[in-house]
Amino acid sequence: METLTIDGRFNGPEGSGNGGYTCGLIAGLLGRTAEVTLRRPPPLDRPLDVEREGDRLLVRDGDALVAEAEPAEVELDAPASPSYGEAERASARYPGFEEHAFPTCFVCGPAREPGDGLRIFAGPMGDGRVASPWTPAEVAPELVWAALDCPGAIAVGYPERGETLLGRFAAEIEELPRIGERCVVVGWPLGEEGRKLYAGTALFGEEGRQLASARATWILPLPL
Repeated sequence: METLTIDGRFNGPEGSGNGGYTCGLIAGLLGRTAEVTLRRPPPLDRPLDVEREGDRLLVRDGDALVAEAEPAEVELDAPASPSYGEAERASARYPGFEEHAFPTCFVCGPAREPGDGLRIFAGPMGDGRVASPWTPAEVAPELVWAALDCPGAIAVGYPERGETLLGRFAAEIEELPRIGERCVVVGWPLGEEGRKLYAGTALFGEEGRQLASARATWILPLPL
């Protein structure tokens, strides 16, 4: 049986995998641009069973379905990239500095040390976009998926609108960034429907070239 294990370093909420990183690992098993749907919090540090059904891929924890993936296309009109300096200034307004449900999140947790977490802190640009600088210390496709994840939550109103959970994620990588490259991650809202909030994100390298883009569906949990 083919398996997949999410290392504990790559958590989102405490005890479960970061959604973007997990989706990137799963997409890597398909070997193409994919859309991944998360059905439950991905467990860490234990093998998950991988099943292939034609072009589809299912990830299970015992009998429980964790995620499913299938080939997809990402068609987004990304806004222009702000400069690195503009992204730095926006990042200083990151709302997670004041309130954060998951402060140890691998991507956006302010409690993660430099060189351990990605420390992507997307703050408002004042025009509907959010942005953060990112200078990668390591590079892999699943890390680009991770970088494209959390800025989308900020774009759709986290934390003001309460906790949001990644439900569906599709990303396309045109080019991996270079280690040490001064990159910018941008997020913007794409509308909403009930408890579903839609966001686009994009990663830009130096000279403003677009490296990757993603679309996400974020879910507002049912009120208790």
